[in-house]
Amino acid sequence: MSNKNSDIIFSSPNKLINTFRNGLMKGAGYDTGELKKKPLIAIANSHTEMTAGHNHLAKLADKVKEGILIEGGEYAEFNVPAPCDGIAMAHDGMRYVLAQRDLIADIVETHVRSQAFDAVVFIAGCDKINPGMMMAMGRLDLPSIYLSGGPGQMNIRHAPAFTSSIDHFDYGGDPEATYETMHCSTCGACEIMGTANTFQCLAEVLGICLPGSANIPGWHSDKLKAARATGRRVVQLFHENMNARQFLTQESLENAAKMLMAIGGSTNGTLHLPAIAESAGATLTLEHFERASKEVPTLLAISPNGPWGVQDLWAAGGMPAVLKVMQQDINTSTLTVDGGTLQDVIDSATITNTNVIPARKNPHRPNGGIAVLRGNLAADGSVVKRSGVKEDMLQCKGPAICFDSEDAALEGLEQGRIKAGDIVVLRYQGPKGGPGMPEMLGFTLALKAAGLAATALVTDGRFSGATSGPCVGHVCPEAADGGLIALIKDGDLIEIDMLNGTLHADVTEAEAARRRIDWQPVIKDVGFGYMDRYRRHVRSASEGAILD
Repeated sequence: MSNKNSDIIFSSPNKLINTFRNGLMKGAGYDTGELKKKPLIAIANSHTEMTAGHNHLAKLADKVKEGILIEGGEYAEFNVPAPCDGIAMAHDGMRYVLAQRDLIADIVETHVRSQAFDAVVFIAGCDKINPGMMMAMGRLDLPSIYLSGGPGQMNIRHAPAFTSSIDHFDYGGDPEATYETMHCSTCGACEIMGTANTFQCLAEVLGICLPGSANIPGWHSDKLKAARATGRRVVQLFHENMNARQFLTQESLENAAKMLMAIGGSTNGTLHLPAIAESAGATLTLEHFERASKEVPTLLAISPNGPWGVQDLWAAGGMPAVLKVMQQDINTSTLTVDGGTLQDVIDSATITNTNVIPARKNPHRPNGGIAVLRGNLAADGSVVKRSGVKEDMLQCKGPAICFDSEDAALEGLEQGRIKAGDIVVLRYQGPKGGPGMPEMLGFTLALKAAGLAATALVTDGRFSGATSGPCVGHVCPEAADGGLIALIKDGDLIEIDMLNGTLHADVTEAEAARRRIDWQPVIKDVGFGYMDRYRRHVRSASEGAILD
């Protein structure tokens, strides 16, 4: 008996419909005689012409198709949305970016199930698309493999070595004259350890891509070779009956939580890994990240946490080399899509630059890249990218100055209302309150431009991976749910302690109760449509902002 899902196209109980479908497939150019004998592979591609991280993925898909045909499969490519965070920032569009993660997962899941595919290749490059694809992979539990778009290269011709384009930008100068350091000069994800490259790296930890393939730059010929090999391997996975949940396991996901700390990855990892885990039948909570942060150092100093770029990481041996250094901290018996284990990957890895990939005893920071903070201001937790904070700001205290929108905060900054030493409270930015939990990069950049890079920020929204400094996000419960952040007033003292994991407001329970009597949540108008449905069904950030 055949084990192909696609057999139903030609052999369902309804013979008349089978004949009709046979005609449809012939009309699409398939040799249906061959298709009946071969697995039908879906290629879920996030190619788009508008985004540097995705505008080269059509070429990668062509190489994947070659590999599928060589190995004796057939293919059908389809596309999903690929929003660019940078283009969506600082306007209403940012509400829709995180929400598209779950939408992408839904699109892939429903399309693959409806069309009876036998296996799936997932091609993606940027922030919400990577985890959305991985969520779909876990839900479908088919023979599956991920192909990253790889990092791109920022225009660094004005710097002697790699420097974050954000840090190198001349905030006091003419933006038009200094923009050259801000733009992507090649295809591929922005060359920092933001969310895009974080999840490309973590794909290697999860074992869902060919070892060593994730960090190959998007413009490099080796990426084309990896794409072709990916196409061949997915057909082999089908014949070997190896499905996604054999790789997306509790153990591999816990490995990913630890390696998120080691690479100095984006705080968005604490949203996306729990969502991927739930899709695969596993569980990750903030407690997993808290333990990892205490046990695992920040090994790498990749921008915006340090001087290196992701292409430096690739040249130094890539994620296999990082795993080799960190092997004592992880379960190396987990499977990878090449048919071996993580230990096999580690054994064949080579470290070629110990400045970029140092020994574990000589990490960039002694503790994990992300700290989970709790206290009366974040009873259910909050997160901060500790690896991007200067050591003299790891503990800070100051008076609150409160805003209910990013526009209001920017206006307050322009009016000079925000002073050095203040703690900016930016609320109603969470999954429900935003809605959509927008990133705050526009405001954090404006703080830098105003010479207030050391000014702390506390929000129930989230941050771009490009954000550095004392920026605490994902505060839960969020303001829209009546968390204490909604009741904070200007002048309330707030204490942030990233060393001891606390976030506290000097507001007593009795005072909070008095303020709550007159409190009414800010409900932002989003019209009728997707975002209105989204805020009614989304869970809190502490649970991964997953849709019920």
